[in-house]
Amino acid sequence: MAFELPDNLHPNAGPLAWLLGTWRGNGHGDYPTIEKFEYGQELIFTHDGRPFFHYMARSWITDEEGNRVRDAAIETGFLRFPEAGTVEMLLTHANGISELWHGTAADGKMELTTDAVMRTETAKEVTAGRRLYGNVNGELMYAYDMAAMGQALQPHLWARLKRV
Repeated sequence: MAFELPDNLHPNAGPLAWLLGTWRGNGHGDYPTIEKFEYGQELIFTHDGRPFFHYMARSWITDEEGNRVRDAAIETGFLRFPEAGTVEMLLTHANGISELWHGTAADGKMELTTDAVMRTETAKEVTAGRRLYGNVNGELMYAYDMAAMGQALQPHLWARLKRV
């Protein structure tokens, strides 16, 4: 699907303009404390001309045939661009976790690392994360590494999404 740069795009957001819009696809999850799983996901990136994007993601667990089994994670937040090529992310999850991320954006990819992870009293322990988003032949591919529940930082989620 073709993508056009918005007229009111803030210059600092230029390196990640390709993310704007809605993306859907499928992914895989794994971690030592849970069973492997498959999921579907939708990511939405919007903007209003200022140096940030609003981000919203929702996912659902799927069976072997790709059928929706149940709702899963929901997260929302902001990607901030204090300078071109620099990214800060504020992210809140419905499971009681909030995170602050920082990183870089260039050449069709964004790399983020957690700066702080906060949680409610009832949320599971998550202590660190790393996210990589890339534009690969017009598709959004990403990987999320997580340190949680006493485990070291390691792969947790990876997915391939298409613009809709």
